[in-house]
Amino acid sequence: MNIFNRIFQLRSKGVFIHHNVKLHKAVSLTPGCSDLKKGTITISGSCELSKGVVVNGYCGSVYLSENVFLGEYVIIYGHGGVTIGCNTLIAMHTCIISSNHTIPNKDKLIRSQPDILLPVSIGADVWIGAGCKILGGVTIGDGCVVGAGAVVTKNLPPNSISVGNPARVIRYRV
Repeated sequence: MNIFNRIFQLRSKGVFIHHNVKLHKAVSLTPGCSDLKKGTITISGSCELSKGVVVNGYCGSVYLSENVFLGEYVIIYGHGGVTIGCNTLIAMHTCIISSNHTIPNKDKLIRSQPDILLPVSIGADVWIGAGCKILGGVTIGDGCVVGAGAVVTKNLPPNSISVGNPARVIRYRV
């Protein structure tokens, strides 16, 4: 299937791809939908999605602003909504999850409980290193750098440099 047919097919399912977007091999874009709600994925102009990237809206939304780069095997789950600002770099094997599970009493199955929707907002001009985990409900400010392998569980202020598990600010860009 040529790229124009693929883009037309994706748009009919709720995936909107703007001009000059580069999709590498084995990129999976699934907005997800139910009887009540349809998910959306929007990829703005000049974005690049590397080999093996998975973006699944799970009936929520994922929005990539202009000139976003997603490295190989990045995974984004948009249950609660994910927004990524322009000129942001997300390195390989990073996972962004915009929901969490309800933890019920022990007499109820965890699997049978509804998800808690927790939006994720990543600012402009952000660099997220390889293998990071970005958990639901966080905001990563403009200009942040997140070191490889970090687990982001709380908001990161603009222009901060953070590392570790959980991620903690070690200094600021000047």
